[in-house]
Amino acid sequence: MSMLARPAAPSPHPNALANWLQLVAVLVFAIVVVGGITRLTESGLSITEWKPVRGIIPPLNQAEWVAEFENYKRIPQYTAFNLHMTLEGFKAIYFWEYLHRLLARGIGVVLAGVMIVAWWKRAIPAGYGWRMIGIFALGGLQGAIGWWMVYSGLSVRTEVSHIRLATHLIAALLIFSALVWTVLDLRRLARDPNARPARPTALAVAAVLILAVQIMLGAFVAGLRAGYAFATWPKMGDEWFPSGGWNLAQGLANLHDNPIVVQFAHRWWAWVAAIAAIAVARAARKRGAVGPVHAVATLIVVQIGLGIATLLTGVDIVVAVAHQAVAVLLLAALLWAGHGLDKPKVS
Repeated sequence: MSMLARPAAPSPHPNALANWLQLVAVLVFAIVVVGGITRLTESGLSITEWKPVRGIIPPLNQAEWVAEFENYKRIPQYTAFNLHMTLEGFKAIYFWEYLHRLLARGIGVVLAGVMIVAWWKRAIPAGYGWRMIGIFALGGLQGAIGWWMVYSGLSVRTEVSHIRLATHLIAALLIFSALVWTVLDLRRLARDPNARPARPTALAVAAVLILAVQIMLGAFVAGLRAGYAFATWPKMGDEWFPSGGWNLAQGLANLHDNPIVVQFAHRWWAWVAAIAAIAVARAARKRGAVGPVHAVATLIVVQIGLGIATLLTGVDIVVAVAHQAVAVLLLAALLWAGHGLDKPKVS
């Protein structure tokens, strides 16, 4: 039979499909890391147009580079901060935003290719087709959210909206989570053809939501440049909470618009997220899990250390990017541990 021929009957390959979706999850992890670099290097507004297809090709000659630079000069960020930027300096920030968008397109192409080939070869297990379509649809929505975020910084503002930045990050991690959970379900199915998809437990859902809040606060910190507010730990300067830090006029908006309050919330909500993740790890250990328990415990320690180091180094870009990357790895480990809760306890 030709390799291009379509099988007459369904021929599920859960392990092969899991391998491909795991690759997509790795690419999503990479784009989140590159997105963090893009934000920290103030590169996100270097490309001022959304060209989903034509945008694949970067400027190829001097005239095209000058035209792109002229587009950038028209937005408030250039006027406010970068009047002395050279064309070479512009190329440096353009690189990160271009790479970010190129990865996004690559993820879409890879996922679409996997779906089409798996459908044609009838290799998608029953019940997983709609899940893959849902993940692909989320990817399309994420592209629109990305442009919605960039658009917020093209007029009036000198940076993108931190609310939209957080929305963009959370949407990316929703896709990442769906991929990780699906991979874990497919691995289980490969081991046992009668296995059903794991049902998230209340504990696992609560822990993931708590971690999501912490990651959202981290996006607010990045978007508001709140990490620069206080480079001390555990106190903020000489106080646990700076006098006058809460703006009465802002009310609850302090929680997402006030850099001092946002940094304070991100510092201390981290411990709530750590406790919730440890609770999931302990529950998973009772069901015989080893790998995810060790991963969660190790990543919590590393992540807290990186968070403190980010403050003490005055937001060193390498440390800050590592902090964001480990947050995504911790999410993956938490999902891994949470997935194992939907099985009998080991006596």
